[in-house]
Amino acid sequence: MKAMVYYGKDDARFEEREKPQLLQETDAIIRMLKTTICGTDLGIIKGKNPEIEQTARQKTGQWNGRILGHEGIGIIESVGNAVSNFKVGDKVIISCVSRCGSCENCQKQLYAHCLNGGGWIMGYMIDGTQAEYVRVPYADNSLYHLPKDLDEESAVMLSDALPTAYEIGVLNGEVKPGDTVAIVGAGPVGMSALITAQLYSPAQIIVIDLDDNRLAMAKEMGATHVINSSDGKTIEAVLELTNQRGVDCAIEAVGIEATWNICQHIVKEGGHLANAGVHGTPVSFAIEKLWIKNLTITTGLVNANTTKVLMNACCAGKLHTKHLITHRFKFSEIEKAYDVFKHASDTKAMKVIIEFE
Repeated sequence: MKAMVYYGKDDARFEEREKPQLLQETDAIIRMLKTTICGTDLGIIKGKNPEIEQTARQKTGQWNGRILGHEGIGIIESVGNAVSNFKVGDKVIISCVSRCGSCENCQKQLYAHCLNGGGWIMGYMIDGTQAEYVRVPYADNSLYHLPKDLDEESAVMLSDALPTAYEIGVLNGEVKPGDTVAIVGAGPVGMSALITAQLYSPAQIIVIDLDDNRLAMAKEMGATHVINSSDGKTIEAVLELTNQRGVDCAIEAVGIEATWNICQHIVKEGGHLANAGVHGTPVSFAIEKLWIKNLTITTGLVNANTTKVLMNACCAGKLHTKHLITHRFKFSEIEKAYDVFKHASDTKAMKVIIEFE
């Protein structure tokens, strides 16, 4: 089968790989129909996660590369003997988080931290979805039946981007009716936060980014205000929009110090700072100013415990996720898709859909 394989920093190859086999009785093999590219995939290729190779060498003594990807939909081709909720031929959504369902953390719905080899492993610790076939561990708990009335492209957004934004941004940020919300970073997660925050009727949603095209898209998708942060006066602009009070909730959706810095200086007393961005380096924490403000600061990796709720909202027409999709490619064009996604400021890419022939 063909697959997109990471070998090391700046070394990803579209090549032939062996088709995966069932390894455990709880596994399923999925023939992929559609997948996408995540900013996390780009981060891996840029060398942000050297532990991928290190862990593989520790476990097996060798490194054969890692098939990328943790999102997508497909059709079940085979299942292990212990799989009871799915059968061959079922069309399914693949969650980015695998979960055993029985360990201490899974019992707390901390599926991201499954103690039995689950969590975010696909396209990271095990081979992922950017291949013609993928092995899904703990299939009964890590797959969702694709509803007949749900558009396939919209369903791909339910693998990761939508639940990440909703759980780690909107729910952790405790967005409520009448709130003022700032979303710093108008990428796929930031835009997904914009979509899902509107379920709670905040009074203001301020979207902040460097890209005017993405800001225009945010305005079309429901932002009440947009701010281009290129002039270095973003904090002042937010305070002006909020009568110098600041926002009830700031959602950090990038994962760099500049966006974190904006967030920690625009949250008003008693507010929430919800960090959804993936940080690879330390940031400065202005605790000398924040200790007195009674803030709630949250971080997290998606647990995907809201996927079914979001699926129902999509089916009811409450979440228009298809607006996030800007480009479509055949799987044979995945290298081109990566190039387009990598240069989003030039190509105006948000989410790309990759369809398997």
